[in-house]
Amino acid sequence: MELAMNRLLMRLALLFVSLACLAVPARAALDPALIAGFAGDFGSRVAAIEALGVDGSADARRVLSALEAGNLGVVSERVVITDGDEVMDAASGDKLEMAVTEVDTITLNNRLRRSIATANAAFALFSASPAERLAAATTMRENATETMTPALERALAAEQDEAIRTVLEYALAKINLGSSDTAKRLKAAEALGGSSDPAVKNMLSALLEKTGEGKNAMWVESSAEVRAAAEASIRAIERRISIAQTAGTMFSGLSLGSILLLAALGLAITYGVMGVINMAHGELLMIGAYATFLVQSVFRSHLPAYLDWYVIAAIPVAFFTAALVGVVMERLVLRHLYGRPLESLLATWGLSLILIQAARVTFGPQNLELANPSWMSGGIELAAGVVLPWNRIVIVGFAAFVLVLIWLMMQKTRLGMFVRAVTQNRPMAGCVGVPTARVDTMAFAIGSGVAGLGGLALSQIANVGPAMGQGYIVDAFMVVVLGGVGQLAGAVWAALGLGIFAKFLEGWAGAVIAKILVLVFIIIFIQKRPQGIFAVKGRFADS
Repeated sequence: MELAMNRLLMRLALLFVSLACLAVPARAALDPALIAGFAGDFGSRVAAIEALGVDGSADARRVLSALEAGNLGVVSERVVITDGDEVMDAASGDKLEMAVTEVDTITLNNRLRRSIATANAAFALFSASPAERLAAATTMRENATETMTPALERALAAEQDEAIRTVLEYALAKINLGSSDTAKRLKAAEALGGSSDPAVKNMLSALLEKTGEGKNAMWVESSAEVRAAAEASIRAIERRISIAQTAGTMFSGLSLGSILLLAALGLAITYGVMGVINMAHGELLMIGAYATFLVQSVFRSHLPAYLDWYVIAAIPVAFFTAALVGVVMERLVLRHLYGRPLESLLATWGLSLILIQAARVTFGPQNLELANPSWMSGGIELAAGVVLPWNRIVIVGFAAFVLVLIWLMMQKTRLGMFVRAVTQNRPMAGCVGVPTARVDTMAFAIGSGVAGLGGLALSQIANVGPAMGQGYIVDAFMVVVLGGVGQLAGAVWAALGLGIFAKFLEGWAGAVIAKILVLVFIIIFIQKRPQGIFAVKGRFADS
């Protein structure tokens, strides 16, 4: 009885093992026809890579990864994968009894690498990450061929994100533009009209060309309807590109104007209050930039986890460092030269040389590059080739923030009232009890501090070096003179106006001619209106 029971239990165990083995699915091998092209010529290998991208299976990715790693080869027209000393069949994954030295490894070139990147993008179209899917769709839009159509159609059917769907639709339209079906070409030509990519415009323009000469000339695109749709799409693309480029130029001018505004705000205060032509004002920008560099170095050494926020911490450091240097300059040198414009000009020029040499001795003559925080990297793409960088967007906002603070200080504080009084009529302000000497020092400190903030902003878009401020001193004086001495509103209008005007001129005549034309414009304007855009108000404004 016991023996029979043991036999029964053994049979049941064997039955369960058999059922478990049946439940385990057999490993699905890759179709050998997909990878047979790797044993052929260059064109066959490109076709095989594209076929793997369309297949999208785990085995297809395995073969593609081996190719990318240099582990895919051929032995007697059989495609194999090497792994150390082992050789496996690429289709089935079965181990083969042969030496690695027998394998002829497939060598990659740039064309094959581009095909691999496109195939990997086809895999990534089904990623869980929207960012990865968008990047993959963008790659497919640029490089996809007709063999990738099934993968694109599957991705489009499954995609829910509208931005990614738009990119996929453009990719399919570009492929269908070369189709033999006239209806597909017509639909593609109409769909591509929503693009703003110059490459798409060039592709549509190619349809409107002729091959041959004279009576033998023939349209590249045989259908007149498709050609008409292509012409309409080209006009739409050109209009969209023109709008984007104009917006980009406006933003570049606004960005340049913001830098000029930060450089000129402090100069507008000091020049308006004391009438001192401070040729060392550009070096105060340099001091603010170097202060920012030192803050970044401290964060990198002691607070690496918070490195992205070094710019915020550098704001008070740059302001007070430049302000302290300004106070020292005013107390030791400029105070003794009021009313002597030539001597003050020469003295500040000498101070600028001293500050430049001090920076060279302290930090070295080479330029220093500051790393942008991650939240200031990248940009907003308006069209192909037209990007609004985040660092410049932040600088525009920062300039507006500083302007608001300066306006509040000038209009809502006792110090601001004293500064305005001294600017309008220094003798009378002194007679009614305004401490003009102290106002001079405070105004110079604030003006120098604002210049330091300008250096902080400048460090995010340019290299930091000892002579970095010299390129901005002339432009800053032009802003002050054009806007009106001591007038914040004038400085704003002049800085933004000159920035935008200069950028539009650069696109038309080049950077050098643009600077000359801007200078000529300012000279003519000052001849007609010496007081600038906004004149100083007061009983003795004309004196």
